[in-house]
Amino acid sequence: MPDAAMQIPVTVLTGYLGSGKTTLLNRILSETHGKRFAVIVNEFGEVGIDNDLIVDADEEIFEMNNGCICCTVRGDLIRIIAGLMRRSRSFDGIVVETTGLADPAPVAQTFFVDEDVRRRTKLDAIITVADAKHLVEQIDRTPEAQEQLAFADVVLVNKVDLVDRGGLAAIEHRIRNINPYATIYRTERCDINLAQILGRDAFNLERILELEPGFLTEAYEHEHDDEIGSLSLVADRPMKPNKFVPWIQDVAQRYGTDILRMKGIASIEDDDRQFVVQSVHMLIEGGSRRPWKEQEPRQTRLVFIGRDLPRDLLRQGFEACCV
Repeated sequence: MPDAAMQIPVTVLTGYLGSGKTTLLNRILSETHGKRFAVIVNEFGEVGIDNDLIVDADEEIFEMNNGCICCTVRGDLIRIIAGLMRRSRSFDGIVVETTGLADPAPVAQTFFVDEDVRRRTKLDAIITVADAKHLVEQIDRTPEAQEQLAFADVVLVNKVDLVDRGGLAAIEHRIRNINPYATIYRTERCDINLAQILGRDAFNLERILELEPGFLTEAYEHEHDDEIGSLSLVADRPMKPNKFVPWIQDVAQRYGTDILRMKGIASIEDDDRQFVVQSVHMLIEGGSRRPWKEQEPRQTRLVFIGRDLPRDLLRQGFEACCV
């Protein structure tokens, strides 16, 4: 496993068009926090303008304007990060701002698939900025808005001054329907204490479970009109290793195009260590981590966030893995 202390944290900023991503980026670059960030800006189209909208800061800005970040552009992202690692000037973090039409998955997958990137950096969090005034309409109209929320570790419900309290509650309910596990903050002009969103290691499931042991305990399962939803599976019996690992790998390969994110912790038969697993689409990683604590319930808890989840098949497969 890479030495986390030596890895540079990477924050991915996403959110639909006009949500306020560049406003948040400017706050990161201009506020007094004593840290240096490298910034990678991705734009859709051959001519970029976001770079011109970013405040004049003592940071290095890298612009990728040959299309929305996807499989064809992932190589560019890998090359830019590899170049950063070779520079003599050190960075406290890397911020990747995606286009408003981007699916965040390929960015997250970069930190799974490239061994050198994985060794030198770590994905700290996917932060999604949501426009409180227009989010419900965007969710109803565009799959991209739903996907950006589904992948989020943190959601900033921005422009809250334009919506009343009842409207904000309804917005957060819709967000919870899509992603019940993201941390939600309400902001105006993305005004937030940066310590709440940077350096939180929010993509690290082990850390989240250390801070919030019940993070995956709630049996969330939403039936609603949104195309993307979530499913949680919980078992008090341990998993058979010869069944659980092949099953979870098969699920990722068979349904990975529709399962946007999966994360979980498993109790494996005859193993005193937790087995932590997570995936982004078809890319999956997992392994045994720390020992179970003496008073800790040895439950297996999995959460799936995706589109048209095969709920009955997932439940049946999960149950078949139990001892």
